[in-house]
Amino acid sequence: MDIVYVSLNRRTSEHTGPTDEVAEVLDALWAHAMPEDGLEHASGRSEGNRVDLLMYLLTLDPAAPGFRSVTHRAGSLLHRCHEASPLLRSRYLPPDAPA
Repeated sequence: MDIVYVSLNRRTSEHTGPTDEVAEVLDALWAHAMPEDGLEHASGRSEGNRVDLLMYLLTLDPAAPGFRSVTHRAGSLLHRCHEASPLLRSRYLPPDAPA
């Protein structure tokens, strides 16, 4: 299993969101995860002007057809989640493009 640290930066520096902000972000992440992402577990915390996430993904064989690195899979999942979720789009800046 590989662990990837990612963050979503808030659009405003003031945090006026709900106390269950991390749960909402994790729910959106799970709602948009696909089997090929290999997401096994995710956790997070609200920190200053961002939400930090730890994503636990299956380790894949680099020789397998269609192999994508763990950072690419995590970045793609976060980007897809941000694009598909009106809540995330309104609250957070877009994440960096997948590496």
